[in-house]
Amino acid sequence: MKNQELASIFSAMAAYLEMDEIPFKPQAYEKAALILENLPVDVEEIYKREGEKGLQKIPGIGKRIANKIVEYLHTGKIKEYEKMRKKMPVKINELMKVEGLGPKMIKELYQHLKITNLEQLEKAAQEGKIRNLPRFGLKTEQNILQGIQFVKRSRGRFLLSEALPLAEGIIASLKKLPQIDKIVIAGSLRRRKETIGDIDLLATIKPDYPQGAKKVMNTFVNLPGIIKVWDYGLTKSSVRFKKKIDVDLRVVKADEFGSALQYFTGSKEHNIATRKIAISKGLKLNEYGVFRKIRGKWKKIAGATEEEVYQAIGLPYIEPELRTNRGEIEAALQGKLPRIIKYNEIRGDLHNHSSWDGGKNSIREMAEAARLMGYEYIGITDHTKFLRIEHGLDEKQLLDQHKEIEKLNAEFKKQKINFRILHGCEANILNDGSLDIEDKVLAQLDYVIAGVHSRFKMKKEEMTQRIIRAIKNPYVKIISHPTGRLINRRDAYPLDIDKILNAALETNTALEINACPERLDLNDINIRKAVEKGVKLAIDTDSHEKTHLQYIHYGIAQARRGWATPKDIINSWPLPKLLRFFQKK
Repeated sequence: MKNQELASIFSAMAAYLEMDEIPFKPQAYEKAALILENLPVDVEEIYKREGEKGLQKIPGIGKRIANKIVEYLHTGKIKEYEKMRKKMPVKINELMKVEGLGPKMIKELYQHLKITNLEQLEKAAQEGKIRNLPRFGLKTEQNILQGIQFVKRSRGRFLLSEALPLAEGIIASLKKLPQIDKIVIAGSLRRRKETIGDIDLLATIKPDYPQGAKKVMNTFVNLPGIIKVWDYGLTKSSVRFKKKIDVDLRVVKADEFGSALQYFTGSKEHNIATRKIAISKGLKLNEYGVFRKIRGKWKKIAGATEEEVYQAIGLPYIEPELRTNRGEIEAALQGKLPRIIKYNEIRGDLHNHSSWDGGKNSIREMAEAARLMGYEYIGITDHTKFLRIEHGLDEKQLLDQHKEIEKLNAEFKKQKINFRILHGCEANILNDGSLDIEDKVLAQLDYVIAGVHSRFKMKKEEMTQRIIRAIKNPYVKIISHPTGRLINRRDAYPLDIDKILNAALETNTALEINACPERLDLNDINIRKAVEKGVKLAIDTDSHEKTHLQYIHYGIAQARRGWATPKDIINSWPLPKLLRFFQKK
């Protein structure tokens, strides 16, 4: 799909514009990049059907950006972007991956040291050349070196939000072929891992098309956006797309589909464990099926569906997200597999920002978008005053906002609309663990989210106590993005997670599973710890515009990988139960 290519270009354009301190435009291009990155439909298909007006119907895509999309679809280039690159010939998206390195710093590094890429940046930092530049210093140089090492460790790994739309776009294209019977995602992407190395797809061909595999594979290796064909065959083909994501497509027989899907979904450790169980029962399990030896010959007894494959070796069906060999096999054998939360069980999103703090959409627009998703409630939790860059609200603004929300709720009630806007805020946890809003104002809100947004490099014990003090605030009910990590960009800050969990359990405070694809914080291991301890969780999108509400499925996937059930997730609860949870500690 062209979506990912355009998203990369618009993200780079946003950075170039920020370098030149041009107001407003950088935010518009960055938002367009995020929207396109997560758009499930190929913009090229939209353009073919509806022209430029169709592109302008995409939320967040105005006339100017739609015009540039059309230019790219026709020419493969955007003139304005090419001019920016010529003026400042740096690998902007590569350098921006280094934590703390913004567009203006990249500009200075180029102007003073002619640094254009990651390798040159690392060499300059190692030689001590950066510390002497204006506005940098030794500490910044050391942080840059640390950030470079993190980027290098993360190379070749793609965010779930990068891989999933690409895979879904490929499937949508191939499903149009009459030869296709089934085509699905397999591998780590089906298990919804936080980052993906490559994409695995599995397909079967309708029996009416004996030459169907050839047509399918020919179409696959000629899809738009492919830069290299690694392998071409009638049962397997491998290609690389422009973002350097490799995609494998396998065509299997219908009676092998279930066993192939189980095998290629993995994980490797889960597959080893299931094969051992099969062997212990005198069976053989592989990608072609489950076999039993009868009269000296191996006879297939299962393979068409995953359910029958698991049943044949004496196990109930195990959800893909659980297949890690971290206890799911033992739980399945004992009949103790949890009934993990489903993708349609969230009743509302509790962490969202509105135009009051610089978000794109009004409170009404956010509420209407939530209603269209079938939610029963939405929480508006704008940033508070410490985050001036995010137009954080002070006490008076929060109280004014409260009146607007009460008015909207009264309107819904009058129209007999069964929907509620909850009023909260995302207060900032200051260095000493106090919050930046007075308790007497927090007391008037439905609930309070608190999060760390500054000084990430505190010592482990200091950061732990900082968050625990916030947890003990009587009005704080949720801790946002608890470990502060940004996937492929920033490590979690040092934290004693066990102490945090104990404090959350003691005070009946929920920890957030932030569904923003770059965060997915908590991770699955810490979610599982929380579930086992009895700590409640909230799956939220941290939306800054209404299109971000769609991120919720990434957070649900994370919760499922952490063995979370509906009883563990407070925003899967009906509103009366949720409001009881929000009562003062």
